Amino acid sequence: MVMYSLEILLISILAGIVGSVLGLGGGIIVTPALTLLFGVSIEHAIGASIISVIATSSGSAIAYIRDRITNLRVGMFLEIATTVGAITGAFIGGLIAPNLLYIIFGLLLVYSAVNMIKRKKGGQQEQIAMHPAAAKLRLGGSYYDKAAQEQISYNVGNVYGGFGVMYGAGVVSGLLGIGSGSFKVMAMDVFMKLPLKVSTATSNFMMGVTAAASAGVYLLRGDIDPHIAGPVALGVLAGATIGAQIMQRMKSKTIRMLFIPVLLYVAFQMIYEGVAL
Repeated sequence: MVMYSLEILLISILAGIVGSVLGLGGGIIVTPALTLLFGVSIEHAIGASIISVIATSSGSAIAYIRDRITNLRVGMFLEIATTVGAITGAFIGGLIAPNLLYIIFGLLLVYSAVNMIKRKKGGQQEQIAMHPAAAKLRLGGSYYDKAAQEQISYNVGNVYGGFGVMYGAGVVSGLLGIGSGSFKVMAMDVFMKLPLKVSTATSNFMMGVTAAASAGVYLLRGDIDPHIAGPVALGVLAGATIGAQIMQRMKSKTIRMLFIPVLLYVAFQMIYEGVAL
């Protein structure tokens, strides 16, 4: 039992590092690892994954907020769309075929990955005009890039497009019970043109808020096993803290090259699930 918990702890540390660097919450590693490597039921794996998202956000958000990389205004603004979308998804669950949504959002992720590949100047912020809504809400900001060793100021564009994608991400999360970290990063990076480091840091912050709201439901269902969730939480928290330090010293272009394969994997997995249903 001790060795079992130690193995889960080690896998969770890796998940925390990856989740913190890419803004995905760690669940993309935790869930398949628990089910495939440790034979954990999918219900308990998903419950532990929710805990891992909260732990990733807790471990990395502190560092990102302290270093002013997270854009709190953008995060809380987009959280409105995600929350309303999740409520919508819960209500229309019986009206829309889940396989159709899987395919639609899978194709959207492929489109976003292609756009990321086209953005060759990954380490530089595009010179875009501040969107009128972004100016009104004061969504623009700046942060110190430790890799480039310079202060980077940025504007925010296409607020409505990013808000719409976030709403869609919320619908998918509420309807299918999946995480939406990849959608959050994609909405901010591809649509709103935020620097990738700001996108991943803000995504980490937002996912913690969303996961904390839904964790109670999983707890009441009995899907959170303390023997599994405990090592996962500790491991992911440690990994996320390490990942937050690693991310700040990585070039944005490197993060983008790591993120694109993960985005494509999630996209094709969603399309496959949609076709298989």
